[in-house]
Parts: sequence; C-alpha cells; structure tokens
Amino acid sequence: MAKQATADLYIWEGMNKQGKRTKGELSGSTIALVKADLRRQGITPLKVKKKPKSLFGARTKKITASDISVFSRQLATMMSAGVPLVQAFEIVGRGHENPSMQDLIMDVKNTVEGGSSLAEALAKHPFYFDDLYCSLVHAGEQAGILETLLDKIATYKEKVEAIKGKIKKALFYPAAIVAVSFIITAILLIFVIPQFEAMFTSFGGDLPALTKFVVELSIFFQEWWWAIFGALGGIIYGMAQLKKRSKKFNEVMDRIILKLPIIGDIITKATIARFARTLSTMFAAGMPLVEAMETVANASGNYVYTKAILGMKDEVATGQMINVCMKETGLFPNMVVQMLAIGEETGSVDSMLAKVADFYEEEVDNMVDGLSSLLEPLIMAVLGVLIGGLVIAMYLPIFKMGAVV
Repeated sequence: MAKQATADLYIWEGMNKQGKRTKGELSGSTIALVKADLRRQGITPLKVKKKPKSLFGARTKKITASDISVFSRQLATMMSAGVPLVQAFEIVGRGHENPSMQDLIMDVKNTVEGGSSLAEALAKHPFYFDDLYCSLVHAGEQAGILETLLDKIATYKEKVEAIKGKIKKALFYPAAIVAVSFIITAILLIFVIPQFEAMFTSFGGDLPALTKFVVELSIFFQEWWWAIFGALGGIIYGMAQLKKRSKKFNEVMDRIILKLPIIGDIITKATIARFARTLSTMFAAGMPLVEAMETVANASGNYVYTKAILGMKDEVATGQMINVCMKETGLFPNMVVQMLAIGEETGSVDSMLAKVADFYEEEVDNMVDGLSSLLEPLIMAVLGVLIGGLVIAMYLPIFKMGAVV
C-alpha cells in the first residue's frame, strides 16, 4: 500500500456558483486533490499554491490532550446529527483554531478517503490517539454504532482530562510553596543580608548566635550559589530523565506518592476513578473483559495499580470473578469491591463502574478544593516564618545595642 501523503496548507482563488471571485485556505495532500475538493464545493479553482511556512515555525503549535477531547466531542455531536464522517472531519478541521490540530484532522480525513477505516486512520497517530481510543472506535465501526461509541469516547476523554487537571492542581500548591520559599530565601541571602553584614562589621562586638548563623549562611550562598542552583537543576533534570526511561524508578516513586499524607489519598482516589471510568467505557462498548483490562492497566496512570490490574487480568482469564481479584490486591476500597460484586450479579457492571467513577471523581474534586483552602494559609505561614526569621536575625544586633544604650 502506498504511503499516505502528509496534508499541507494551500492558498486558493476561484469562482463560486454565483460567479463571484473568492479565495481562502484549504488542507490537502496535493494541488490536484485540493482542486477536486474545491470543485465538490461548487468552486471553480483559478489559482492554487502551497502556503509558505513561517521562518520561525508559527504553525507548530502543540496539540494538547484538551484539543483531542474537544475534537472527540465535536465529532460525536456531528455524527449523532447525521453528518457523514468525511464531511464532519472537514467541518471540524476547518473550524479548529490550532493549525497543528487542523493538519492532524485533515490527515486523518485524507486517510479515510483513501479507503482506510477510521480506527486505522487514527492508529497512524499513536501519540494523540492511544490504543484505548482506537480500540473503542474499532468496536464502534464493527458493531455499526460508531456515533454512540464516539459519544462515549468524548465523555470519557472529558472526565479523564478533568481528573488530570485536578491532580495537577493538587500537586501544584506544595511545589509552589517550596519554589517560592526557596527563591525568596535565596534573594534575601544573596542580596539583602550582605548589606546588614557590612553594617554589623562597622559596629564591632559579638553578634547574636542566630545572626551569626544567618550571616554565615549568606556568605555560603554568595560563594556557592552557582553550585546550589546547578545541583538543584541537575537533580530535577535527572529525575525527569529517570521518569522517562526507568520503569523501576517510576514504580518506586508511585509507591512513595501513594503513601504521602493527603496527596497520596488524592492520587489513590483519582487512580480508582480512572480505572472505573475506563473499564466502564470499554465494557459498555462490548469489549471482552480480559482484553479491556489490559488496556485499562496501561491507562491507570500509576505503576502500582498497573501491575495489580495486569495480575487481575491473568486471574480473570482463568475464570475468577473480577471483584474477588480486586479484593486480593488490597488496593481497592471495600465499597468499590462490593459495588462491582453487585454489578456482576445483576449484569450491570458498566453502570456500577460508572457510579464508582462519578463518586470518586467528586471525592477528588472536594479534596483538591479542601487542599487549596488548607495550603493558602500554610503558604503564608511558611513564608512568614522564613522571612520573619531572617528579619529578626538581622535586627537582633540593633535591639541588643538599644538595650545597652
């Protein structure tokens, strides 16, 4: 099979059905295909040329998970309204504000027009459409319920992105406390404390112990600030590289994170919500349980749960009830196990899992809001202690001199 050409952006001029001259931009693989597309729209092409790319790469805007989520909802809405698939891609692609997303959508559209199924076209872009996404689309195409599955995919993507946003918000506050505290302390030690040190030197006499400590710390920072910042940057970079390359490092970090106070509880509930939401969506799509659980494991977002779910999959393959397997892992609360057991008994596993996901998503929402309220005064307290401590240390010699006078 010939390799599908990459879609480019073309500038065109032509005559519409009313005989008026018009112009615009259109994505396509070749000039001939762009002209054919214009004729289908009732426009007689007069001039078509490839749009020159900006020297500074203005069109290379990153495609985010939010872009994929919005695209899924738009496609689901149009398919439900009876708009043909190719035309739906054309409408969504032309209307998207992100040029990179336009190119992606039009490339998928061109692949579908070339005779491939939608699942095959999406699978050519695994960075944006993962195995779960493509599997659900494939199931929808096979069962003839693509518009229904697209709606489920859109809902799933929106829920998952919402929970990811909550997790990022929960992790941002502690990181902000540490970063702001370190930066302010470094600025005071490097630029402010030396001014006081020069004044104390002119006074003579012994300095209070706290003041001596702060002055020595300031001297150390002034001499070694480059090493401190370099070491900090190296640690951050090294951990980022380990996170990308080492599964063992990720597993260890995920275990540590799950044991952290407050944050660990939020991550646990978010992971359970993602597990329940993903399995519910795949089960409702009619996918075999064992196959679905392998995809769910990879989508859990936590190596501890990924390992446990893969173990559950092997036991389910031997005929074990899924709620029994969940209980044996020790990672799922009793409420989740009991609700899934009821779902298995009544034949409503997907709806029970959806209820579990709704419950834990709301729990995460409430906990993140509570954490935000808790950390706001904590940030003020930490900064107050740090800055107040440094200020007191610098004014102690002045207070001492005042007492003597």
